[in-house]
Amino acid sequence: MRKLQPPGWAEPRGYANGIVSEGRLIFVAGQIGWEKTGTFRAHDFVGQVRQCLENTLAVLAEAGAGAEHVVRMTWFITDRKEYLANLEGMGQVYRELMGRHFPAMTMVEVPALIESEARVEVETTAVVPSDPRRAMEAG
Repeated sequence: MRKLQPPGWAEPRGYANGIVSEGRLIFVAGQIGWEKTGTFRAHDFVGQVRQCLENTLAVLAEAGAGAEHVVRMTWFITDRKEYLANLEGMGQVYRELMGRHFPAMTMVEVPALIESEARVEVETTAVVPSDPRRAMEAG
């Protein structure tokens, strides 16, 4: 995998402008902040982000993949102001679970999600390299 950074562009914070990769594709359906039983333990934004990412990593693990294989994430949030007010906590949770791996990302504010208690939903695409010896290239 290689991050795509056009010459002269400002370095993005917390995401990549693009990623190029070859290998086995994994598509993770939108994960929300409920536990495996389908119940919400967390009702706050950061708690639901944590659970979304934990759920995403559990699905990836089923395919033998991890955070380092994620090439794209689409985030759906129900409240932009709540998101902005929780950037620090969300960033801490992200780095704890995903490390310093920042794929291409999109954030979209939506009026509601299908599950009324859900505040965030994350859809993920990952690529496991054909040659497992190939590591993520920085540039």
